[in-house]
Amino acid sequence: MFNKTIYQSRRKTLKESVKKGIILIPGNVDVPMNYPANTYHFRQDSNFLYFFGLDQQKLIGIMDIDNDKDYIFGDDVSLDGIIWMGPQPSISERSEKAGVKNTAPYNQAYDFIKKAISEKRTVHFLPQYRAENKLMLEKLLDIRVDELPKNVSTDLIRGVVELRSVKGPEEIAELEKVMETAYEMHTTAMKMAKPGIYEREISGAVEGIALAKGGMLSFPIILTVNGETLHNHYHGNILQDGQMLLVDTGTESELHYASDHTRTFPVSGKFTSKQKDIYNIVLRSQLRAIDAIKPGISFKSIHLLAMEEIASGLRDLELMKGDIKAAVEKGAHALFMPHGLGHMMGLDVHDMEDLGENFVGYDDEVKRADQFGTAFLRLGRKLKAGYVLTVEPGIYFIPALIDKWEKEGLHKEHINYDKVRKFIGFGGVRIEDDILVTENGCRVLGKPIPKTVEEIEEIMKK
Repeated sequence: MFNKTIYQSRRKTLKESVKKGIILIPGNVDVPMNYPANTYHFRQDSNFLYFFGLDQQKLIGIMDIDNDKDYIFGDDVSLDGIIWMGPQPSISERSEKAGVKNTAPYNQAYDFIKKAISEKRTVHFLPQYRAENKLMLEKLLDIRVDELPKNVSTDLIRGVVELRSVKGPEEIAELEKVMETAYEMHTTAMKMAKPGIYEREISGAVEGIALAKGGMLSFPIILTVNGETLHNHYHGNILQDGQMLLVDTGTESELHYASDHTRTFPVSGKFTSKQKDIYNIVLRSQLRAIDAIKPGISFKSIHLLAMEEIASGLRDLELMKGDIKAAVEKGAHALFMPHGLGHMMGLDVHDMEDLGENFVGYDDEVKRADQFGTAFLRLGRKLKAGYVLTVEPGIYFIPALIDKWEKEGLHKEHINYDKVRKFIGFGGVRIEDDILVTENGCRVLGKPIPKTVEEIEEIMKK
């Protein structure tokens, strides 16, 4: 945990933002995998971690704004629990580390909230993503599960987003630590890749590094020779000469701050001219986007800048044609790049996505587009110093999408379908790094993971 003053300051700022009522932030509970005693790996709710810091099951955090008091409700370990898990600190001892003096058994949270409701006080709560917590709130607030989304507190959402979006020095230091593990994960994948090896052998080794360093994966590994499938979690293919391997993976620090990087490299260890052509377009797009990042510029405009670089490169290869700006404005580039350039990152790999992308990534000034491709941009708003985000352009040759667009005659003034068809079977390329917005620009977090053609070919020799 961070120093308790960090959590106290965060709660104070949030209470000042919301102004009145009670803020309710439930932690997560154990979730059974196939029978009650066999649970999935526990992952604490990120908002609970941010404001209360405790990485323990079945806790409820409450901030009483009107009386300026904070509470943690949870149960001390029973004798049976001590037998199975060993001695554990009490709830009051744990809570002291978060600067919370008021504690009580878990079930007393119900009485506390019921009393507040009877006094006509507002109970602010966030959107919930786990069934267990939805059912708990239904019982606690007497609001049907399907009615909960309509009753969430937008004041609380905005207050949390404002706080969590700008990373403090202690958070940046935590992110830098986890980047060291990310470097080892990705360079290990590069060194292991060769014809005849299963994807799962590399995937297992990469996940093992995360575990050995005391963390866990920040999301299920995407490691595939079928890079045109954006979120491919199947790892049963045998690597073959001539293929490219796309590895999109990240890990969490002990305090659950995430990394998220993608590298794409040739199974043979040497890029073909065709692979090099596509790869370098993606790399130029990424570098141009990173170079443009600074406070005050909208990430949506950077996304479009990166898309122009991709379209320009594809025009040089005669896969696209015509005016580049017009092609991007119409969305023709989305045949090759159907997702957004990046997303916020922190305690969640897609930071605060549970609160709603329209709150996290957009605001009254920058609205989400409805055009295919750009509509999937998770972050569009103007950037501020302290934001941490990913930059992850790609080029993908997706047979089903190519077939559909060609059949419908979409953007034929900008796409040479005959030449595009020659790339079916190529797969996809994506390059991703984690970026900190600074006062005057930005910097890439962590030790640089090889990403130029020359750097990748050199490390794959080892």
